[in-house]
Amino acid sequence: MIPARFDYHRPADIAGALAILTEHGEEARVIAGGHSLVPMMKLRMTAIEHLVDLQDIAELRGIRIEGRAVTLGAMVTQHELIADAGLAEAAPILREAALQIADPQVRAMGTVGGNVANGDPGNDMPGLMQALGARFALVGPGGRREVAAREYYEAAYVTAREEDEILVSIGFEAPAGGWAYLKQKRKIGDYATAACAALVTIEGGACTAASVAMTNLSDRPVWSAEAGQALIGTGCGPAEIAAATEAALAVIEPTEDMRGPVEFKRHVAGVIVRRAIERAVARA
Repeated sequence: MIPARFDYHRPADIAGALAILTEHGEEARVIAGGHSLVPMMKLRMTAIEHLVDLQDIAELRGIRIEGRAVTLGAMVTQHELIADAGLAEAAPILREAALQIADPQVRAMGTVGGNVANGDPGNDMPGLMQALGARFALVGPGGRREVAAREYYEAAYVTAREEDEILVSIGFEAPAGGWAYLKQKRKIGDYATAACAALVTIEGGACTAASVAMTNLSDRPVWSAEAGQALIGTGCGPAEIAAATEAALAVIEPTEDMRGPVEFKRHVAGVIVRRAIERAVARA
């Protein structure tokens, strides 16, 4: 399919992009890597009269690590997440997750900001950012504000970002301890049937911190506070991991689709969540 006619804009800075959004309102949309928006335009699932390309905005690029504080520009690509040595040391779970996204061609263009911004429940980075306790920086005509990743997603493709705001960066504290991102999918390039990000810190033989989040098992990413709590204060043995897995499964709401019926998805989710926690514990 060919998308409907649109005007193409390529501003050089954030102010220029915001000016176009303000001028054209609901008729304008920003585009980062384009892997979600362009297919929707080609299938005529959405009609956009003004497309605002963020590729030339240098302010949206770069990976910054200052102590344990990590900041990712919204236009950082998945390939850059994989290739950056400092990030691989500070937050290796990002590299592990990015390597499971689609294929090298997609990762060369797909951006971390685009992956988290639009609220697609199948994207990998939203759940991971919830596990990390990340915060999203948004800039609009009213200025700059931050929204916690755990509060950003409201429903499928519905987020806390206003139409005239741009997600400019993602910030989080580099996690300590063990990590894992596991994903089950039908084939290369497909969304996950189920995926899980797990972070576990163990000190003196006991778990002192844990975070578990899941992808494509509800109409939004799901972070389970109960799953983490089931591990904290324990030795993270089989019984505790089983309890954490059950706690995680209690808060998902999978729906039937081409990846399988609900019962199958729940089964796959249980396997993936358990294995992710086990791997994180082993690495801790």
